[in-house]
Amino acid sequence: MSHIFPRHTRNLPPVAVSGMGCYLTDASGKQYLDASGGAAVSCLGHGDRTVIEAVKAQLDQLAYAHTGFFTSEPAETLADLLIQHAPGDLDRVYLVSGGSEAMEAALKLARQYFVEKGEPARGRIIARKQSYHGNTMGALSAGGNEWRRAQFGPLLIDMSHIDPCYDYRLRHDGETPEAYGLRAANLLEEELLRIGPETVMAFAAEPVVGATAGAVPPAPGYFKRIREICDQYGILLILDEVMCGMGRTGTLFACEQDGVAPDILCIAKGLGAGYQPIGAMLCSRQIYAAIENGSGFFQHGHTYLGHPTAAAAGVAVVNAVLERGLIPKVREQGGKLMQALDSAFGQHPHIGDIRGRGLFQGIEIVADRESKAPFDPARRIAAKVKSAAFDAGLICYPMSGTIDGKTGDHVLLAPPFIISDAQIDELVGKLSKAVEIALA
Repeated sequence: MSHIFPRHTRNLPPVAVSGMGCYLTDASGKQYLDASGGAAVSCLGHGDRTVIEAVKAQLDQLAYAHTGFFTSEPAETLADLLIQHAPGDLDRVYLVSGGSEAMEAALKLARQYFVEKGEPARGRIIARKQSYHGNTMGALSAGGNEWRRAQFGPLLIDMSHIDPCYDYRLRHDGETPEAYGLRAANLLEEELLRIGPETVMAFAAEPVVGATAGAVPPAPGYFKRIREICDQYGILLILDEVMCGMGRTGTLFACEQDGVAPDILCIAKGLGAGYQPIGAMLCSRQIYAAIENGSGFFQHGHTYLGHPTAAAAGVAVVNAVLERGLIPKVREQGGKLMQALDSAFGQHPHIGDIRGRGLFQGIEIVADRESKAPFDPARRIAAKVKSAAFDAGLICYPMSGTIDGKTGDHVLLAPPFIISDAQIDELVGKLSKAVEIALA
């Protein structure tokens, strides 16, 4: 009998005992192709000896030191490495244990920044519907995943949520992608004017939307217009790259492809590649200077900030991604995955959209391809795809509620950057069968 509190009390998972490359193996000896990297975490695959040895070496030297007393060499090295490659004016790194902590820190830093500047009226966040920013209360409040938010409503902070940039569903017939991107971005200005820009501290968004909507990229020009609006009204731009960052979409930082730099940027998942729990919040020189020249103290913290062993893993992972040429590999294999998905599903009567960037892709499942009508949620299509794929030895990331938190189904794919051509074929073949079983 297990004393673990599982995610699903009526669906107990098998025991994972080993992992190598793109595969995980359970206690029965069954192998699974990890086509979602867990939750877009395992970018290097499993069993990477370089990262494992880096973690072991750090444990031999220094496992832990509290940041109230010390910094550490791996934390300093990781911060330097990230800032060396970071976009724009990002200059400081706050190391945490995961994505939710990174976003929570970002929200608190945005608030303290304006307090230190003498603008205490700025306390509101604007974010987007059909987004996800984490499971702590502040991050959950910022997120627009209605299913995850629903039962915790009374505990959440009041924040504004505008429509997402969701080309497949929200672009009008005859509207160009560029015109749609501009219209979608201008919703931010409309909301600012509605609630009073002087009350708003930041806009938060995922450059490529992850699990909630299934690898939805922005329309052309969307984030450039968002950046203009933020600058015009003096609010901060917080970009959540927890899932889409660290090379996943084909550049180290996802926002690079949109030609913008945020004031605060959050990363996790691929930063540690699953070898240690780690995340980070990066902020601009201007924000850091406001704290440094004001109170001098960021009123926030966790026990495992800047954990030396986690930071050592992060250094090894980021160096591996950069030095092994894995970012060009993501673009190359991402193109092959998109082509394979298009060949398998491009004319499928129940696949409405195939989308994404790099090795961060999704398919949206529909009841009717022409009208884009979703399946009745009672059919539990996403759950059936997940179950059928898992039975076939494929780990993917299906979700329901794609459209509005209640209706719509999609499958998110985020395989390791080392995925081979043969494994792409295996992925798409097993996914095709799983979709057919779910739709039967």
